[in-house]
Amino acid sequence: MKKQKAGSIKSSRKRKNILKESEFKVIAYLCRIMPSWVNPDMLTTTGIAGSAVIAIGLWLGIDNPYWLLLSVVGFAIQWFGDSLDGRLAYYRNIPRKWYGWALDLNADWISTCIIGLGFYFYFPDWKVVAFLFVIAYGGSMILALMRYKIADKYIIDTHLVGPTELRIIISIFLLAEILFAGVLWKFALVGSILLMAINFCDSLQIFKLGDERDLTEKALKTNAQ
Repeated sequence: MKKQKAGSIKSSRKRKNILKESEFKVIAYLCRIMPSWVNPDMLTTTGIAGSAVIAIGLWLGIDNPYWLLLSVVGFAIQWFGDSLDGRLAYYRNIPRKWYGWALDLNADWISTCIIGLGFYFYFPDWKVVAFLFVIAYGGSMILALMRYKIADKYIIDTHLVGPTELRIIISIFLLAEILFAGVLWKFALVGSILLMAINFCDSLQIFKLGDERDLTEKALKTNAQ
């Protein structure tokens, strides 16, 4: 197996998101200037802490919408920790592929639940939207695992929109909510329903890939006999 070179931030993820090139350059720069005492696990914890900041901003925003600015800051913190933890490990040539993968998935799920809880408190009459958000995002995580198991492709983007683009879009609507109360729950409702529809279509595609792999493995087994 070819050894990963120090100074590279390459990972096993297949990226398709719009901002991938710009984001890659920013992450590469941050990895170069990151203090030596900062390790990947600390960045993972920072990402989860960012999710807590998002939820706190939503909770405080119930009485004063300007607290939603804190949630925008929380998304920036979450991006910093979540985007750099694995890339820093690759950059320093200390990746732990399966440990990091398992840790990242757990951190993503914990963050999703924390943010969902924040939306639950913020939406007084539309708490079901927070539930739909967790279902939709959790479903996309499960589909990513299915695709990885069947096709050996770990894809975290939903077509051209990845976690970074999603954070930016949500932040825009958080800012809009300050001026136009009620726009956030409408966006969350439409976005969650749209993501569930995409998940359904992706499920059908993954079922097809699974069926094709079953036929291929059956043929190989028959030829080997």
